[in-house]
Amino acid sequence: MVIYEKYTGRNRDSFKDLQDLRENFKISYPDDFNFAYDVMDVLAKEKPDKLAMLWLSDKKEEKRFTFADMKYWSDKTANYLKSVGIKKGDKVLLVLKRSYLFWFCMLAMHKIGAIPIQATNMLVGKDFTYRCNKASIRAVIITGDGDVSEHFDTVEKECPTVELKFITKHKNAGSGWIDFESGLEKADAVWHKPEGKDAIKAKDIMFMAFSSGTTGYPKMIMHDYTYPLGHIVTGLFWHRVIDGGLHFTISDTGWLKSLWGKFYGQWFGESAILVYDFNKFDGADILSVLADYKVTTFCVPPTMYRFMLQHDVKSYDLSSLKHCCSAGEALNADIFNKWKEATGLEIYEGFGQTETTLCLGTLYGFSRPLSGFIGKPVPGYDLCVNNKDGRECLPGESGEICIRASLDNKPCGLMCGYYNDEESTSYSWRGGCFHTGDTAYVDEYGNYKYIGRNDDVIKSSGYRIGPFEVESVLMEHPAVLEVAVTGVPDEKRGFNVKATIVLRKGFEPSDSLVKELQDYVKTNTAPYKYPRVVEFVDSLPKTISGKIRRTEIRERDMIKYGKK
Repeated sequence: MVIYEKYTGRNRDSFKDLQDLRENFKISYPDDFNFAYDVMDVLAKEKPDKLAMLWLSDKKEEKRFTFADMKYWSDKTANYLKSVGIKKGDKVLLVLKRSYLFWFCMLAMHKIGAIPIQATNMLVGKDFTYRCNKASIRAVIITGDGDVSEHFDTVEKECPTVELKFITKHKNAGSGWIDFESGLEKADAVWHKPEGKDAIKAKDIMFMAFSSGTTGYPKMIMHDYTYPLGHIVTGLFWHRVIDGGLHFTISDTGWLKSLWGKFYGQWFGESAILVYDFNKFDGADILSVLADYKVTTFCVPPTMYRFMLQHDVKSYDLSSLKHCCSAGEALNADIFNKWKEATGLEIYEGFGQTETTLCLGTLYGFSRPLSGFIGKPVPGYDLCVNNKDGRECLPGESGEICIRASLDNKPCGLMCGYYNDEESTSYSWRGGCFHTGDTAYVDEYGNYKYIGRNDDVIKSSGYRIGPFEVESVLMEHPAVLEVAVTGVPDEKRGFNVKATIVLRKGFEPSDSLVKELQDYVKTNTAPYKYPRVVEFVDSLPKTISGKIRRTEIRERDMIKYGKK
């Protein structure tokens, strides 16, 4: 029996249609379920020589890890961390880029019961201060690449809970840093599963993650040990990983997307994962990796598809590629159509949050991509779109995406709450639902059309305009490299639609280009959505996860237009 069938009782191909899948896909698990022991260690025992990870350095140096290797190194890592005092419940900040050490550390901490917290290497001093104090971090494990450790050292005295500082790459950072790899090499390879008071239960907190912070300081989200089970749908039904195949999701380990695309769901499907530790995204380079390493399933945000499509995709041998997915941004028709023309493959969209696993999407074999829509609710999630009064919206009526659930009865993969923030937890879990803060509408066939974050929706002359719809159209224009659509105050309309645009090379700002872009939007979507205000900029403000900070643009414009 393949590993995921132990928890679902069904073969992936045994469901006849989406309704059958939604009604009869069930997950069951013991009250001490732990992915590290019950999935990875089992695979190490049953299929020790099967490839689990193919890791590439930025110079394409290879390291191959079997499932037996993953057990060996995660056991050594667990012993090393335990030897320095890391115990159940301790919070450890991981800033490891795309190092294979990230996977060793995550699995090791699952085995100990310690709580890992992912972070990007783009953090600077103030970011470390906020995160370490917010989460009461006890230890940090930081990459030796670049100057990350130097940034941490500038604020170490402001982080009183941090007792241990580990660094990789055998970097001699001084000032109390511990060489992580040297300690790991010396650690015992025989690990004993904790028992008694140190035993781990499925409802214990497994890891924490910071939200993107698009509207304020990041909140800290808690997930329990059932979280990986929620990613069975992600890996098996959305990414459609192939047993024995090679899955490639492009994500730094600083973001939760790495857990979506290169960890739990893929290994439930017994697919190897490809990890490429590149320093800068290059479309041609990624296409070469897809071809040279015979990647079978693939997932990147729409922007990265766009960058790859700037090259001659047909000149690369992508015959091994069987399935493609996308998430994180609105997928416009231009990217979808050009990728299909170049590869013969459609792109399957998905939607979720740091607080969830995949909860909306198009699932291969059960639904087909529909331009402008992000799919239907996936098994395990009971979704609805509600208005501000809590009434379920009619087809075509926009409202907030909500998940019918409670903290006491929630699907695997949905968060347990916000750490030390009862107010935010209560606000999100209210009225018998978890409130996502994202806006959408549902058509008469049950397809969800994503509009945007609640705060992003523009109310102009009685219309509710989602920024993604306008951005998607503008992104199809050859002059536009990046765009953020927001609202600016207007006495007559309440708000006008504004487009803040980064131009491609070869294009210059001009009144004629503004008119051309406005007419383009009028022609390709409902005319009332066109941007009455257009501003050209060199770059857009973004969070450290790369998401556009529309709130920063709005705040700046409120001052500029005199209505702060």
